[in-house]
Amino acid sequence: MDKFYIITNQEKDPGYESTKKIQHYLKARGCRCLTPFDGTLPPDTQCIIVLGGDGTLIHAALDFVAYDIPILGINLGTLGFLTALEKDEVYEGLDKLMANCYTVEHRMMLSGSVIKQGEKVQQALSLNDIIVTRSGFSRLVETKLYINDVMAGNYAGDGIIVSTPTGSTGYNLSAGGPIVPPTTELMVITPICPHSLTARSIVVSAADRIRIEVGRRRKSLPEEALVTYDGQTVVKLQSGDRIEIERARSRVHLIQVASRTFYEVLREKTR
Repeated sequence: MDKFYIITNQEKDPGYESTKKIQHYLKARGCRCLTPFDGTLPPDTQCIIVLGGDGTLIHAALDFVAYDIPILGINLGTLGFLTALEKDEVYEGLDKLMANCYTVEHRMMLSGSVIKQGEKVQQALSLNDIIVTRSGFSRLVETKLYINDVMAGNYAGDGIIVSTPTGSTGYNLSAGGPIVPPTTELMVITPICPHSLTARSIVVSAADRIRIEVGRRRKSLPEEALVTYDGQTVVKLQSGDRIEIERARSRVHLIQVASRTFYEVLREKTR
């Protein structure tokens, strides 16, 4: 591997100090290493190096998913569940990349479509999760959950999360949902603060189809909600609107060069 492209979160790399060091290190060893300052992503790029945290990596993954290029994440943030390398591991990891000593994990994504009055008005992808949540300081929102067109739950609460295995360590975890190994093929559905003693997460097959409808708890007032994809794309919803979720055709390919397993990372990041 000798053709690289670097995406950097400038807030976490002031003055692009780390970016410049990595670029110099790779170029000194005969590699091509470009940044957005050098132009757009060349189609023959073999690896996108992302400097930042999980948010930066997710943003880059969504921006470049159509290129189908493996991504190496370098953690300049705090938690870094998705990033493969910490600061003190960078150059050892780059040496492994250049020597083709690495593995690639293929992570499933979600595709969500917002339907209003029977018409699809928006569609987007997510790597972590798609979330339907109450809008601002509004009261509880009613969400009706269907799996393969069969009603599976009716929740009054703060909303509902549909997570990939990759996203199971994100908001899903904070909401009490299960942790799932990131390379598995399934979806996790977790209600957010439901007003029920029996509401629990549901784990479904990656082949299942999920539909979430915004209900109407009060006849005189419509519910107001939001749908977010990986905390970025936001669409407003009202009573009667729905979002249909399924496994996306696209995948994100994450490079692993460290010897740590997912469970070792989980232990380190959550203690």
